[in-house]
Amino acid sequence: MIENLDSLKINFDTEGLWVLNITLAIIMFGVALGITIEDFKRLFKNPKILVTGLISQFILLPFVTFIFIKLVNPMPSIALGMMMVAACPGGNISNFMTQMAKGNVALSISLTAFSTLVSLVMTPFNLEFWGNMYAPTAEILQKIELNPWELVKLVTLILGIPLILGMLVKKYKSELAIKLAKVLKPVSLVIFIIFIVIAFYDNLDIFMNYIQYVLILVIAHNILALSTGFYFAKFMKLSYQNQKTLSIETGIQNSGLGLLLIFSFFNGIGGMALLVAFWAIWDIVSGLLLAKYWSNKKEKVAI
Repeated sequence: MIENLDSLKINFDTEGLWVLNITLAIIMFGVALGITIEDFKRLFKNPKILVTGLISQFILLPFVTFIFIKLVNPMPSIALGMMMVAACPGGNISNFMTQMAKGNVALSISLTAFSTLVSLVMTPFNLEFWGNMYAPTAEILQKIELNPWELVKLVTLILGIPLILGMLVKKYKSELAIKLAKVLKPVSLVIFIIFIVIAFYDNLDIFMNYIQYVLILVIAHNILALSTGFYFAKFMKLSYQNQKTLSIETGIQNSGLGLLLIFSFFNGIGGMALLVAFWAIWDIVSGLLLAKYWSNKKEKVAI
């Protein structure tokens, strides 16, 4: 059965793709409603935290993922799905998890926004670079003939433009931004979760037949991502609060964006879609469990 996984196609229509497009744009717009230029200025005033976060997110995680893939040697489409996850920016739900974990919420929101801007370039770059470094995934990329500029355009449309629009509303219509954020953040998140559940239901037979091929990989990869962020922040001698924040920012990926890119550019190739879809569910579970653990733990003295 596993021989068919690379050629397997997930059931997903054009209407579903539009819903995912719009939902991700609304989620990003909702997050941006709470972001100001001052948030970015604070990051630049403490470049050590900014650089640590960006290195962890866009350099270390893709590198560690590549090493992990070389060690476990998964099916090519599954490996490319892992690279897709590692190439995406942090997920927007990370802000809620950071607050729950008693992390640095202001840093989390600022890093989410900044990493989203950086992802306009780094997500296509990392997917193209690491995908071509591994022969089995390079073969898939050659067949797909992925155009990085088309990838940049889509990421800009879904994440970049809503981010800028949300910040403009926050700047010029602050009261409206507060009212909109209260509605958009929870509603868009619920819509996204419902979307994932429906997509799984429509592909339940595929999920039941193939989930064993990605279950352990997703859990191990997610633990690896969370640990990378935490221990790199610790290595850089950031405070315990910021260590928790960077762990969540690195380990909770924007898997919705990953799914969108898979269905837009990779024709919903089975191994990729299955892995990223399961990641979309699992990292919510793992993030909430970790945040709950940290919320009940006594704080360490800041380094």
